[in-house]
Amino acid sequence: MISQETKQIPDTLLLEERAGHVLSAIIGMADEDFGYIPFFAANLMEKPAFLTHGDWDYGSSHGRLVDALILARHMTGDERGRDIEERYRANFLSFFKEDGLSYRQINPKAPWETNANLIDQRAVILALTSWFMSTGDRKIKHVADKHVAALKRIAIKEKDVWYYPASEYTVNGWPSTNAVQLRLAPDPAAFCGRLVMPLLKYYELTGNMDAFELCQFFSALIVHRSGVFNPDGSFNDSLAYRSGHFHTRIGTLDALARFALHTQDASIIHFVKKSYDWALTRCTTFGWTPGDMHEQAFEHETCSLVDLISTGITLARVGYVEYWGIVERFLRNHLTESQLLNLDWVVGADNKANDDVGMKSFFNVAERTRGAFAGYSAPNDFCCNVSGGRGHTNDLQTCCIGSGTRGLFMGWSNTITEHNGTISVNFLLNRGSRWLDVSSHLPHEGKVELEIHRSVPRLLVRIPEWAGYAKVEVYRELGDSVRTQTGSEPSMWVNQRFLALGPVQAGEKITLTFPLSERQTIEKAVGQEFITRWRGDDVIHLSPEGTHHPFYNNRKIYEKAPLRSGQYRRLQEEFYW
Repeated sequence: MISQETKQIPDTLLLEERAGHVLSAIIGMADEDFGYIPFFAANLMEKPAFLTHGDWDYGSSHGRLVDALILARHMTGDERGRDIEERYRANFLSFFKEDGLSYRQINPKAPWETNANLIDQRAVILALTSWFMSTGDRKIKHVADKHVAALKRIAIKEKDVWYYPASEYTVNGWPSTNAVQLRLAPDPAAFCGRLVMPLLKYYELTGNMDAFELCQFFSALIVHRSGVFNPDGSFNDSLAYRSGHFHTRIGTLDALARFALHTQDASIIHFVKKSYDWALTRCTTFGWTPGDMHEQAFEHETCSLVDLISTGITLARVGYVEYWGIVERFLRNHLTESQLLNLDWVVGADNKANDDVGMKSFFNVAERTRGAFAGYSAPNDFCCNVSGGRGHTNDLQTCCIGSGTRGLFMGWSNTITEHNGTISVNFLLNRGSRWLDVSSHLPHEGKVELEIHRSVPRLLVRIPEWAGYAKVEVYRELGDSVRTQTGSEPSMWVNQRFLALGPVQAGEKITLTFPLSERQTIEKAVGQEFITRWRGDDVIHLSPEGTHHPFYNNRKIYEKAPLRSGQYRRLQEEFYW
């Protein structure tokens, strides 16, 4: 951590501050009466609201939350809840059997089976990778190596593809040899495709070739043999493919994009871009996604949005720079709007008299969930209680709390990037770094301030497409020296969207200004239309309004951005996902 002083900063979106809020919810979800197993879901509309356990409590929830805690602490330096985190980590490690896989546990009040669910294993290797990346703990590497070896060992291997013939593996092996003989690979995106993302990162960290082989053969399965994605890029909506389930489809695209970047495979990038562009046509431009294409179509998972964010970032990194702006709209709008900060509307209980230990708790639900992300939400409402689909289900889910944290981290860690000496400011969000601080006055003013800490040979700043170029102005101060530039000057722009500021010197302060766009769009979500008012990349009004915990319409806009005392987190060394 680089020492720094508190200063006046714009009171606008600060992702590391949001990570501090979600850290509170991650800690609050622990059930101290049930071995500190986290609750999986919450129903906030009931009076009183309640938390519930589920069969996802084990490898999935613990993996997601351990990963999220590591990312949130990296963003914030916040040490609250270390005792709870240690319980999560101990629980997490206790779920492994000698075969290297993580198994669901017996709940005496529920009919859940003790199996190694393949969806859980993705969260497991995700957490192990973040854990090893953040600590270098060789014991965790041993657990991870054994886990990866097990994932490879149980895969059914054919000439050019590998797959899993069931969604659960048991201590006695696959449930049916017939499934193997008939090649009954259940939803390859959910059980194979999404695994590629954490496995690839683990390979990059450790050189584990088992992990790389799994990535290679699972990617080939998805692209060439699975049928998950149709030739035009659309999602296969057959029942066997989970009705085109968005979280697992887009999570698979995220994994494929990363693998393509690593292997420099342009054909896979093309495959990903085609499907990603199709997926965007089913989402709103502010970031609401359908749950699937049929039964869950009305239910947005924060998980799906984070997959959109991550895939868009990778596509932007390989050269499709237009996705930086798309991702910033997701970060500014539905990701942060889906974070539960105001709980005045939640009715809770102040005692545990009616709790069913191991299954349900009514105790202090609002206090325990503040900072969590929506589990299933409507475009205009935190609670999805529409007539279509399955009606009202869960308002919070642990998977979405973990994913929401990862979405904050992906935005935060990619706001300022370095490559071969060039520093790029990709998102116009508040962010500190060892090179420079970014102070964003958006959406109140079209104004961004850069405070340079280290001299760098080349600085690029992305300017939103709606800002144009001729009226962009640059004001540069260094000591007593002042100079101005405009976006209309020759050779000021590269990669279509980036303002090239050339070399910058330590101590320099650069102020960029540009006109703000105010516009109105009609957004479509599963047959419904929403009139959306924008100021820059921020939604400031949505109609029709929600009824339970409405989104967007409480955002306040001022002529000048309000300021507050604060500081940005600047790290000497950072890790990236």
